[in-house]
Amino acid sequence: MSGFFSYIKENSSGIYRVLIFLAAIALVVYILPREGKFPYEYSKGKPWKHEMLIAPFDFPVYKSQTELQNERDSVLNNFRPYFTFDSIIRKEQVYKISNDLEGKNEALTEKYPFLNDQIKNDSSLLEILKKTSGAELDKIYIKGLINLPEQYINAAPSFELILVKNNFAEPSGLSEFHNYQSAYQQISSRLFRNLRQLTNTDQYVLENLISDLQLNKYLEPNIVYDSDRTARERDKIMKNISLTSGIVLSGQRIIDKGEIIDDRTVKILDSLKKEYEISLGSGSGYYFIILGQVLFTLLFMGLIFMFLYFFRRDVFNNLLSISFMLIMVIGMLLLVRLSRLFDFFPLYIIPFAILPIIIRTFFDSRLAFFMHVITVLMGAFFTQNSFEFVYMQVPVGLIAIFSLFRMVRREQLVRASIFIVLAYSGFYTAMAILQEGNLQNIDLSLYGQFVINGAFILLVYPLIYVFEKAFGFISDVTLVELSDTNHPLLRRLAEKAPGSFQHSLQVGNLAQEAVYRIGGNPLLVRAGAMYHDIGKTVSPIFFTENQNTGFNPHANLDYEKSAQSIIQHIEKGVKIARKHKLPEQIIDFIRTHQGTTKTKYFYNSYKNENPEQEPDISKFTYPGPTPFTKETAILMMADAVEAASRSLKNFTDEEIERLVENIIESQIDENQFVNAPITFREITQVKDVFKQRLKNIYHARVEYPELKNQQPKTSEHREPQTPPDNPDD
Repeated sequence: MSGFFSYIKENSSGIYRVLIFLAAIALVVYILPREGKFPYEYSKGKPWKHEMLIAPFDFPVYKSQTELQNERDSVLNNFRPYFTFDSIIRKEQVYKISNDLEGKNEALTEKYPFLNDQIKNDSSLLEILKKTSGAELDKIYIKGLINLPEQYINAAPSFELILVKNNFAEPSGLSEFHNYQSAYQQISSRLFRNLRQLTNTDQYVLENLISDLQLNKYLEPNIVYDSDRTARERDKIMKNISLTSGIVLSGQRIIDKGEIIDDRTVKILDSLKKEYEISLGSGSGYYFIILGQVLFTLLFMGLIFMFLYFFRRDVFNNLLSISFMLIMVIGMLLLVRLSRLFDFFPLYIIPFAILPIIIRTFFDSRLAFFMHVITVLMGAFFTQNSFEFVYMQVPVGLIAIFSLFRMVRREQLVRASIFIVLAYSGFYTAMAILQEGNLQNIDLSLYGQFVINGAFILLVYPLIYVFEKAFGFISDVTLVELSDTNHPLLRRLAEKAPGSFQHSLQVGNLAQEAVYRIGGNPLLVRAGAMYHDIGKTVSPIFFTENQNTGFNPHANLDYEKSAQSIIQHIEKGVKIARKHKLPEQIIDFIRTHQGTTKTKYFYNSYKNENPEQEPDISKFTYPGPTPFTKETAILMMADAVEAASRSLKNFTDEEIERLVENIIESQIDENQFVNAPITFREITQVKDVFKQRLKNIYHARVEYPELKNQQPKTSEHREPQTPPDNPDD
């Protein structure tokens, strides 16, 4: 049993890796639709490429989305909303106006005293007003006063509705009822006519009297819109719309090889495909579908596993990197699944190009394209037209990688977004023309989806930051920010150790040029060079480049302590970097830039003064590790060459070449690059870069002639002399 547990402990990394892939397989199988896959691919306007298709079973012919939408629109156009007749309002309003007129009687008599004197038949003004207004209100409410909701406010008089009165629903026209304007006009005009017949009062006076009555207060609609019942009846009618327009019987011929697939045939094939996939997902076929999906997912995940194992072992050995890859794949497949479940989430607004862009940002183009293709092929299982989906997504992924090869500025992301929209539009237009044979049947709404897709690409910027923090990655954007000399750590280095700061700048220039020559990440090596000596800020005076006062603290120390004071800048630099939360990729440059070399000045001095004693070599040796990436190896070479070049007395081409060769060959002899993926050919190219750059830095100066103290002759004309190339200012 102890042997089993020891085996598990020794192989825990591999076991975790397998568990991560198994968990990813389980998640993908879980989100896959529980239905089979129709075995035929077809497109409208194209010939049928398979053998004669006979209906294997009875199935209904489903209406197309266009037909269903047209039928729904027709039903909605002919639908009549429901209104309720309220019989109580009539009595309430008649009583209310009569009661209010009683209260206004004295005020009206005082304002219009002459009216009572002019009224005939021994009637009073109050009686006429009460009788006429009550009767007219009664007529208005018997006919009905309607209040239209906002959606029907502009309805024509011929508009029909359903009126529910005494539990009976009957169709009625809008013109059969009063609105506010017609009701007010009826009651006011009747009062005016009656008063005009019984009195000799001027029209102006009567109009003022009617205005004082405020008749609009008594016009409350008694035909009210019933929104709940209207919604219920509308939903009921919509649900009753038939989704099918016929049936195909078992054994019936559907299409033969070579026949052109027209609109009717497409509808039949779509119906057969739907029923076929549903039937496979039921009964005993359900378990076979699950088995097929497991095998399907296992094969694709196996491809990812093998690709990482053979071609990207660094990613394969990093559990966080594997988790990141699989999360990206599963996330995209989940979005495709959602687009199939919800109509409001169409397929082509899903920003598939985000996956290759982000993977390219953290890794490389080859891995990004491979993961994109695998994800697209797996996503095709969810789509109705797999060929069209793959045809659109694969080239767009390539264009995304090309257009955003290295993201260091925000405008690059906007430009990539525009290229992606144009790519989608171009490939869709080409495919639509090939399939339809004309421009009339192109779905213009898809171009809107492409624009939304391009807008979603802009989410890459915040996502990169999130993934950096979650998985410990580092992007080009972050590297550019870290290389800014206004960074607090670099400002501190410039203030406390100015010589080391200038040294770091020169090392960065040398290393970056070398990376440009042999390949690698120039932004990473430059950022690493800027921070590789930040440990010197603790005790800058111990380093020659910072000793500008003539005082040398090593004069009072023995060689071992001096060596330790130099070696400690590695450990101190790592602590400072971690305190300021620098990425681990930058800390790697601090740890490896001296590898396991010796402090040769103090080691050799000790040996020369004590030839009979064997020194403790560990006290003169840097702790390592040795460089393990191409960038850290180049930085180690650049650091040593730049520092040694400052000690040259003669800056001739021969001296510079000899210096570069000796320094790098010494590092090779000490096995400093055995763990770095760099070849001898690349090392030779790095040497050439260093030699050329150092020659440019320490080029020979032109000695200017001194001006002789003599008066020039005015009569003589002297031609201007050409100054020497690259003169010093």
